[in-house]
Amino acid sequence: MKPRVMSLVIFTCVVGLLIAPAKVNYLDAILSILAVALGSGAAGALNMWYESDLDSLMSRTCLRPIPTGKLTRKQAFIFGVSTSIISVLALYFFSNLVSALVLLTTILFYVFVYTIWLKRKTPQNIVIGGAAGALPPVIGWTIATGGISLEPIILFLIIFIWTPSHFWALSLYKTEDYKNAKIPMLPITSGINVTKLNIFIYSVLLFPAILAPFFLNYFSFFYLSISVSLGVYYMYKHILVAINLTPRAYNGLKEGIKFAHLYKSKITLINVHEEFLNKQEMVMSRVSVEKLQETFKNISVKAKKEIQHIIEDLDGLD
Repeated sequence: MKPRVMSLVIFTCVVGLLIAPAKVNYLDAILSILAVALGSGAAGALNMWYESDLDSLMSRTCLRPIPTGKLTRKQAFIFGVSTSIISVLALYFFSNLVSALVLLTTILFYVFVYTIWLKRKTPQNIVIGGAAGALPPVIGWTIATGGISLEPIILFLIIFIWTPSHFWALSLYKTEDYKNAKIPMLPITSGINVTKLNIFIYSVLLFPAILAPFFLNYFSFFYLSISVSLGVYYMYKHILVAINLTPRAYNGLKEGIKFAHLYKSKITLINVHEEFLNKQEMVMSRVSVEKLQETFKNISVKAKKEIQHIIEDLDGLD
């Protein structure tokens, strides 16, 4: 399993669940989220089973269970397959068929399309394979609604477009690792300059995607103002990477990788905040403005703690 990846999967899945226009039984919601977490861990286990030879060659993955001898490949395979089956069946039992099918699609796509087919064959591996990492908010939405609509698709697009710029920045920082493992990441196949250009292009493409919820009347001006600020800063960071990637700039690149995670986390937290605001407006006659402001303040404090927790987890990337 990959705990850091699982934490982000759970986080985005919960966002999809919370902003959906339907209520879910608390116990069923918790058990459904746990099933999604188990499915994420199962996909990670199968990824490490298949890539154990590569993991042993890379400094950032050489301490995983199989390269260190804590588990055998057979044990990882059995664990990955069994937990995949259990997670899908559990989600079907506690939620609905649509959620289970989307989770199954996510696992199969990550293992067969990304891990087995694309990763060792094309520098576009992370572009196409990123679809698997972008599906959790869709799963969260389907847990609540039992269907798929435009709203979760927009959440999918935000994460899908965000993924390449993040992973290519990481590949610039870990180029030697990917060279040793002979993985055709973009810096190796096309060079650093092309990679920097593509990182910037995807950061620009991300900007309209994060603004779409406002222009489709899903969220208010509050969402627009925060999203524009974060989006402009995100592009600014990638402009700096594009124009100057000397050895001294690597520290800035690491900070950019962390900000990319922080950026996605803030956008999803804003979505939850906005949905909470919309629901509160329906009962405004019974809630004072002062009490509502106090509630938002409490949410902001919790949001900051959650973001800080994510940043602390990301320190392990260094």
